[in-house]
Amino acid sequence: MSWKKPTAGIILAAGISKRFGTPKQLVKIKGCYMIEHVIRASLSSRLRKVILVLGHRQKSILKALAENIKSFETNRLEILINSQYRQGMSSSVRAGLSSAKNAFGSVMFLLGDQPMVDSKLIDLMLKRFYKSDKNICAPVYKGKRGNPTIFSREYFNLLQSIEGDSGGKDIIIANPDDILKIETDSPACVYDIDTMDDLMAS
Repeated sequence: MSWKKPTAGIILAAGISKRFGTPKQLVKIKGCYMIEHVIRASLSSRLRKVILVLGHRQKSILKALAENIKSFETNRLEILINSQYRQGMSSSVRAGLSSAKNAFGSVMFLLGDQPMVDSKLIDLMLKRFYKSDKNICAPVYKGKRGNPTIFSREYFNLLQSIEGDSGGKDIIIANPDDILKIETDSPACVYDIDTMDDLMAS
């Protein structure tokens, strides 16, 4: 469905990492910062633009990323600072959407603490989504819905009205018949890092 194109990726990485105890974005996994894995996967995909939304400890994160920022495809990467990050994930959803809504037919929300999601999954979701008449797309692993999630512009107004820390979950729950579920044999889409134990298991 051509009206769904192009798609912008919005990386939600403004949280305070309360349960983790230190900024998760700056934890290193396999030699790279966690947030780097998400950025690289997004930029290696067919997403037209990638919007990184930062908030808590943004200066430290930007300083760390500056070490490797030259290796990123920076003409496709936009960095936004969400000064209202303490209001929850919804504030980052609104911040990212405000930059993308006028130029894109859809957006994909990626989580900054899902370093195992790769460009293959992103591109598979985009390919299937474009061919479908559904307006929401989510990966599913062994019956469990995961992330990233795509929304067409049909839901932009609703997304801008959400509050708290739920992201787009309530919209997804309220519209089960409008969801394209992408079955995957990789647990990456349901695996995020919330605690040190999660990190040790990665």
